[in-house]
Amino acid sequence: MRENYDVLIVGSGQAGVQAALSLRQGAFTGTIGIIGAEEHLPYERPPLSKSFLRGEAEVDEFLFRSHDYWAKNGIELVLGRVVETVDHEAHEVLTEDGHRVTYQHLIWAAGGRARTLSLPGADLDGVFSLRTYLDAARLRDKLATSRQAVIIGGGYIGLEAAAAFAERGVGVTVIEVQERLLARVTCAEVSGFYANLHRGHGTRILLSSGVERILGSDGAVVGVELSDGTKLDADFVIIGVGLIPNVEPLSAAGIHVTNGVDVDAECRTSALDVYAIGDCANMENPFAGGNRVRLESVPNSVEQGKIVANTILSVPTAVTAAPWFWSHQFDVKLQTVGLQGGHDETVLRGDPATGKFSVVYLRDGRVIALDCINSVADFAQGKQLVQKGITATRDELADSSVPLKQLLTTAIA
Repeated sequence: MRENYDVLIVGSGQAGVQAALSLRQGAFTGTIGIIGAEEHLPYERPPLSKSFLRGEAEVDEFLFRSHDYWAKNGIELVLGRVVETVDHEAHEVLTEDGHRVTYQHLIWAAGGRARTLSLPGADLDGVFSLRTYLDAARLRDKLATSRQAVIIGGGYIGLEAAAAFAERGVGVTVIEVQERLLARVTCAEVSGFYANLHRGHGTRILLSSGVERILGSDGAVVGVELSDGTKLDADFVIIGVGLIPNVEPLSAAGIHVTNGVDVDAECRTSALDVYAIGDCANMENPFAGGNRVRLESVPNSVEQGKIVANTILSVPTAVTAAPWFWSHQFDVKLQTVGLQGGHDETVLRGDPATGKFSVVYLRDGRVIALDCINSVADFAQGKQLVQKGITATRDELADSSVPLKQLLTTAIA
């Protein structure tokens, strides 16, 4: 490890890697270092809960770049190390194994860690989170000898894991404390569609249910006890209840932190020459009315990686793209664009029973977001509606036989 970098990136995930790639693509000639907590070469995370768990792919198939790429492009990987403290006045970080490294620019792309639950039995063998390659590898090994799984949390990670387990012949029960799946991120129609989808593949969905304890025998998971006393058999348990952003070193250094590291539209934190991007960045966003929002998605990490590179290179950033996200479960592809928080109306396009439909979210008559289920055309055209803030009526949006792009033509005319 060098003792000094022109740009030091903390975090070897999507955001940090994109920042490094964009700097080199922008003809940055200074030294770049990436400190990553994991020992494995930087890899994409989405396949962990999809093709990797299904046994269809290995981690080396979804590396961001080959082993040789990094050295050839002058990007030093420092893997298996964690930054413990940041001294932004001295432009210096200290790793937990005692290495001091100075920088000209610091990009904090440390992502987050899986949220845990303070439950009796949460430390038993067979209790898993799904965040890293090692998490997924241990879980995939466990799948080979398991017949029953319990997933605590009905969010996207939990549901993607449930789909992968069901496809491997493992019985699954999903426990969600709220009254519907995906309650924080989508509407009732989409929630109901996914509940029916998973039930149709044999998964048991328990809503408005809490967990009292995880049951064990000889130090290993054997089941779960619900708050109402119901006991479920389980060979292993997944806790999928969200992510905690890794921001403690910046917070301890006096850098502004609320729901993540507060950054402006150019990814600048409250400290000089310190930037934050990706899952841990709480960024000003025009699609949230200029308020800060922390987004956990690959497209957001890519976008912010490019933005921070442009900021360091003193290159103006193009218009911010509307946030978007995707999820694959069984043969269903969800694509969502925009931020639906604060919507005052929803419009359903198509029939959920057909497996192909969209939901459009409006605020004051303007299209602010869409959820598109197996509807690539709606997603592609809806992106433009959200990007341009197009005003539309319920009748215009509800007719799925009329392409959304027609509203763009009407607006221009």
